[in-house]
Amino acid sequence: MKIDEMGEKLSKRVNCQVSWDDYARNFYSVDSSSYTLKPSIVVFPKNELDIIKIIKFAKKYHIPATARGGGTGLVGSALGSGIIIDMKNLNKISLGTNHVKVDAGVFKGHLDKILKKQGKFIGPNPSIGPFCTVGGMIGTNASGARSLKYGSMIDNLIEVKLVNAFGNMIKLPNSQHAKQVLDIIPSNIEKVFPKVSKNSCGYRIDKIYSKTDVHKIIAGSEGTLGIIVSAKIRTYKIPKNILLCIISYKTLLEAAKDVSKINELKPSAVELVDNNIVKHIKIKIPSQTECILFVEFYDNIKQNIKQIRDITSGRIIKIETNIKKITELWGFRNSALVYSLKSITKNETMPTLIEDAVVPVKRLPLLLKILDIISKKYGLKMIVYGHAGNGNLHIRPILKRRDRHLIKKIASEFFIGVIGIGGSITGEHGDGLARSEFVKLQYGKQVYSVFKDIKNHFDPQNILNPGKIISNQSTVTKNLKI
Repeated sequence: MKIDEMGEKLSKRVNCQVSWDDYARNFYSVDSSSYTLKPSIVVFPKNELDIIKIIKFAKKYHIPATARGGGTGLVGSALGSGIIIDMKNLNKISLGTNHVKVDAGVFKGHLDKILKKQGKFIGPNPSIGPFCTVGGMIGTNASGARSLKYGSMIDNLIEVKLVNAFGNMIKLPNSQHAKQVLDIIPSNIEKVFPKVSKNSCGYRIDKIYSKTDVHKIIAGSEGTLGIIVSAKIRTYKIPKNILLCIISYKTLLEAAKDVSKINELKPSAVELVDNNIVKHIKIKIPSQTECILFVEFYDNIKQNIKQIRDITSGRIIKIETNIKKITELWGFRNSALVYSLKSITKNETMPTLIEDAVVPVKRLPLLLKILDIISKKYGLKMIVYGHAGNGNLHIRPILKRRDRHLIKKIASEFFIGVIGIGGSITGEHGDGLARSEFVKLQYGKQVYSVFKDIKNHFDPQNILNPGKIISNQSTVTKNLKI
């Protein structure tokens, strides 16, 4: 079917905007990743009924359908060649006692403001937080700096409402799907999953133990099992007392070795940034600083200060308890990606391929060793930052544009190393175009076969964001912008 015909037919079925002009298609052909993929149509549903009609249309004509939130994804999860469903008009928020019911298109920045008035917040807090949507956060199983204390979206998701591939509205976990999904998942499957604190690779079947857990299959599913309409998410009280310690280190290895000891003090966050980012932070930094740790605690401030001084091998350069100043300092950490981009020239590129590895925290030194071997082998400059307390580092290799042909080779070698030390190839950003072809490498044939059964149960015609998570093609370099 030609694009004009497709657009006109869909326009007659839904009561919302449908666009297929070049401007719209080009705008939605990119997100915050290194990829570009031009869709046929972009549609802006106003309500659940519109989504149902869109999916039934996609099913009838076998057209791929991909949900999109804020477009802040780093691996091309929300890019597709068929229908892009922009969820921005689904933006209702309903407050509960210890939870919030929120539509998929609500931006986290807006949700934060609403919850703050009630003295509440949601635990997952990606650094791009104000600009990402709740649906996108669920789709990638987002987490952020304070996942050390509050976990990822999968740990905070109470209920999810979605339109499945048949155009039916379903609610999980209260659905007939619960027993059917449980029947697909082998017992003790969690034993073959990496023992890490966060994981966004593949379908998280390791978190499903009973019918009441089945909704967790949607966290990290990247819109491949259904179009998320709304969700119920756990909320927490805003802490009254906060302590932020900033510690400098002469080497990344020295900092990595300290993280396990610091974790024993039960901090809310342990974040690392290397010297490429440190130089942008507007506080006095000792010379020869290779990296710094942001270590945050709640409540027992005096005790925490004494304990952190006793165990750290680094130099404490800042202790802050003023909430306003702490927020300002966190702003530097949250701008790490922006600062990273300032480190590259016009002849260089920073593809999002190996930027989200997570390993058991005690193996962080081994992860840095793998990184060192690869950087020396290929002559790469690496920028490193991220959630050290979770063993989740964002690693940004800088390549010459002429070296594009090395990308898959570097990714393969790095991922083999990460898996070899008990890690996952993605902790919070998802698989997308960048990593879906490596999901089988992560889990092996048996688990990957279960993933395919899960996908077939929810989406037998493979119309929901095809090629993500379950992939029989190499996409790591196919649609790169560089």
